[in-house]
Amino acid sequence: MDHLRARDPRLAEVVERVGPIRLTPHRCAPFESLARAIVYQQLSGKAAATIFGRLLEKCGGGIGPRELARLSDANLRSAGVSPQKLGYLRDLSARSLSGALELDSVRALDDAQIIESLTAVKGIGRWSAEMFLMFHLGRPDVLPVGDLGIRKAAQRLYRLRGLPAEERLTKIAEPWRPFRTAACWYLWRSLEA
Repeated sequence: MDHLRARDPRLAEVVERVGPIRLTPHRCAPFESLARAIVYQQLSGKAAATIFGRLLEKCGGGIGPRELARLSDANLRSAGVSPQKLGYLRDLSARSLSGALELDSVRALDDAQIIESLTAVKGIGRWSAEMFLMFHLGRPDVLPVGDLGIRKAAQRLYRLRGLPAEERLTKIAEPWRPFRTAACWYLWRSLEA
């Protein structure tokens, strides 16, 4: 908070208004976190939570690659998983089981290596990989330049005529280093006011 206030007067106003940061990494296994990201894509939070809850139930309370692989397509569909997301979950499971995606050692990789590894999975793009870095691994310096909420908040806060392009947002965010994750959290909160 002190770093962001000192480095960016406009963001300092948001920090003061919102108060202390309340950003804690997810406590579930990496596989479950990624499965959650897939299920939540392009759905309202309530609908996604319902589907994910059903999926957790069908997997016995925890979603792992083996538990997911044991479920039939019909079982996944009955939980509310769309055919496209079913394919994504199957790819995530298969890559995890084959060792092509080594989630047990993911913490040892740098951010770029994690993004490269995760985006090889169908249905996990750069944005999902960045959310994994932020909300599962708790990496402190992630800037999801493609996130619409971040771009809208930056447009509003810096009084820009339009949504900032990736290059402009990267330049705006440079003073926030090495705490761009926290800055993004504050930008998202600024949209709630």
